[in-house]
Amino acid sequence: MKRQAGAREKEAKKQKLLEELGESWLPYLTPRDAEFHQVWKTKYSKLLLRKADQIPKELHYVVQEAFVTFQKHDCFFQDLVRIKGKDFLTPVSRILIGNPGYTYKYLNTRLFTVPWPIDDYEIKYCHPELFTACKALIKLNDYLNIETVQALREQNLCETKETEDAAVTGRKQDFVTFTKGKGSLLKDQSTLYTPSSDCTTLKYRTSYNLTLLNYMDPLQMTYLKQEPYFGMGNMAVSWHHDENLVEGSTVAVYNYSCKGSASGKVNEPDVKGRDPAEWHIGLKVAWDIKTPGLAIPLHRGDCYFMLDDLNMTHQHCVLAGLQPRFSSTHRVAECSRGTLEYIFGQCEVALQNLQTDPVSAALSLKSLEVQVVKKVEGIHNEVEFEWLRQFWFQGKRYKKCTYWWFEPMAKLEEFWKKMEFMTSLVLCEVGKRERTMEQKTEIINSLLPLLNERQELRKEWTARCQCQLAVSLPEDQRPKCHPFWKDDDSSMPLPYDLEEIIANLQILLE
Repeated sequence: MKRQAGAREKEAKKQKLLEELGESWLPYLTPRDAEFHQVWKTKYSKLLLRKADQIPKELHYVVQEAFVTFQKHDCFFQDLVRIKGKDFLTPVSRILIGNPGYTYKYLNTRLFTVPWPIDDYEIKYCHPELFTACKALIKLNDYLNIETVQALREQNLCETKETEDAAVTGRKQDFVTFTKGKGSLLKDQSTLYTPSSDCTTLKYRTSYNLTLLNYMDPLQMTYLKQEPYFGMGNMAVSWHHDENLVEGSTVAVYNYSCKGSASGKVNEPDVKGRDPAEWHIGLKVAWDIKTPGLAIPLHRGDCYFMLDDLNMTHQHCVLAGLQPRFSSTHRVAECSRGTLEYIFGQCEVALQNLQTDPVSAALSLKSLEVQVVKKVEGIHNEVEFEWLRQFWFQGKRYKKCTYWWFEPMAKLEEFWKKMEFMTSLVLCEVGKRERTMEQKTEIINSLLPLLNERQELRKEWTARCQCQLAVSLPEDQRPKCHPFWKDDDSSMPLPYDLEEIIANLQILLE
């Protein structure tokens, strides 16, 4: 509900801004304008650009080779995202690389990291070249971390703190995950990202834990949206704030525009100021019509940093050039609810309410207290809709790089099946004659909203897997509706369609 309210507020602001503009454009500046650097310094000072010649040559080489390697092995994918209740394929193709067991969620889509190689983790890649590519991304990640710390100190945006080892500590967090083929229930370590005095330090706001790699060839696109406020031309990525980040954390981006001929120039309206053949990062103060926007050219090997709270106070877009472009966008993802450690910890909490009789081996629930039932059924929904369905909705894409995720997802599914059985045990208790009507009503009232949510979300995910965009994708990327079972499946304690169960519970309340 909070997310929906935020989306409505954002849409209202957008419409109000467009109405105020009418047929006119807002002003924007490029390096060709005399006041460009002054406006950058005064209104956009937290946007830092590092030119390619300021970055080590050997780093350019391994990172650019990594981009080519991922493309060679078909590891970039368009995401089928959800916006305002509708599904859209992103014009940009992506892959998420980062800490083992981490995820990143944007536009109602949870991406799962292809894990980069870390000491003490046995990660098998589908090709040795992919190991080398992932290793290059760690090297870039460490470099960008050091540069970010230096930049923040120079601009006095954070208190000075000892961070010489920040690049290492950012990816050697104290967690245990699936290694050497063995899994375990993991301790909930969401406190690492709980807002506190510690989490506002330099370390937690600069230790990038993943990178979202992007690729797009604009000449292969039949249509690109036009920038709506300034008349900047074709957009590869619309105006936005990056989602799901630690508050006040920096986003660092490495840009790589490929070489090639611009002879196939697309037809684009006349764009005053910026060269439509070059890629640019567009910046504006959020919902402000007085401050001119900026369009900053991006050349091969340039890096830019959105420091401190810039991502919150400003919006950015990516303006398409004519050549194919890769980028590596390094983030401090807010992972309090987005790691395997977290979700396995939740499963452990839920399954604590299931007990086995030492004599008969029969399973039963320890407690039917309202808060316990709500907690368990809430976790049940979280596992199914935030993890299992999100993962399988992306088809078999992860097999292109590594099979790392398949074992923990199978383990999660085992836990989920036990929770299905726990739901059936709650329903059995409701049907027992010895239960008073007051007890039954209390249990039903705690259970019914979560069953309704489960039913509606199953319908939604089933429909998404069958939509035209979904079925048009290549077979290995095609969404899979999973878990799914027929009503006569004896291995499942409850039907897939919960409509009849919900109706019977509602009758009992009358």
